[in-house]
Amino acid sequence: MNKFLSTAPGRICLFGDHQDYLKLPVIACAINRFINIEATPNKKSVFDFNLLDLNKKTQINFKSDFNNISKGDFLRTALKVVRKIDCIPDRGYDIEIKSNIPINAGLSSSSALTLAWIQFLLEAFGANQKPTPSLLAYLAYETEVLEQGSNGGKMDQYTIGFGNLICLETKNDTVTSFKKSIENIVVGVSGVSKDTFGILAYLKSNAWKAIDKVTQTIPEFEISKARVEDQDRYLNLLEEKQKPFLYAAINNHAITQKAKVELQKELPNQHKLGKLMSEHHYILKEYLKITPPRIDKMIENALNAGALGAKIIGSGGGGCIVAIATPKNEQEVINAILEAGAIDAFSAQITKGAKIEKV
Repeated sequence: MNKFLSTAPGRICLFGDHQDYLKLPVIACAINRFINIEATPNKKSVFDFNLLDLNKKTQINFKSDFNNISKGDFLRTALKVVRKIDCIPDRGYDIEIKSNIPINAGLSSSSALTLAWIQFLLEAFGANQKPTPSLLAYLAYETEVLEQGSNGGKMDQYTIGFGNLICLETKNDTVTSFKKSIENIVVGVSGVSKDTFGILAYLKSNAWKAIDKVTQTIPEFEISKARVEDQDRYLNLLEEKQKPFLYAAINNHAITQKAKVELQKELPNQHKLGKLMSEHHYILKEYLKITPPRIDKMIENALNAGALGAKIIGSGGGGCIVAIATPKNEQEVINAILEAGAIDAFSAQITKGAKIEKV
């Protein structure tokens, strides 16, 4: 029996934060921070886990009933999900898990773990479908969102599954891979923990309430077709407290579309992309109110050090930022982010998606 090494990268949302659960497009990339699952056959009826970074061990009997699973237990939930495509474990493994993706920081460490785990299960035990990036992504999405009743979207799973720099049309799961990359990406880790589920639930609920309110008066209204120049017509139909959510949805969608056009060019303009990134952050900060003071200071310092643009990553409330630097000032941007109180800052390269090998 074979030993497996299943690897999945972290991800950065560059454009389209808080858009995927509205079925709007997002632009994201996989980065060279990874979670690694090393699985060795153990001739037992259990999976013995050694979570090296957490200094924790746990065990799962793969013959168990997986109908009463606790919130956030993606390992057991995935075992339930893959059974739907005839992936049935019949032997045990000793499993070591280690990662250099910051946890609870907006870089999708949990989705990387889920996808790497599912990738191992399909490779080790087979299934009635070929394990394509699309299938792996959807199974991870089903595990984390549908089965768990979460408010998240599909961005994390599809970016990690496909890798590189992509635009995901969340309405129909169409993935466009960009030929040109973005260079000199810098990530800053705030060290401020975030309430991912709570923030997503709050923002998603209010965004859809605002959209539904407009639809009551304008039945043909579709958020994916709403234009910035028409937004006053829609905003005037809402209560004051609802307006920021619709404004953010319309304007962030417009920014994402502009970024997509730029990235499809033969030579994308990094300065334009940086400007759009900062515009995106302004909306996340001023309208959706998801940036704590340390994140604000990290963004300010990055820009003052010469970054072309910067924004918060992920659900918000804490986590990480991403900045676009230049070859000349990348280290200065990293230093400036650290001086703002970040617990870490590093250069990140865009990388391929999840992969598995027999070792």
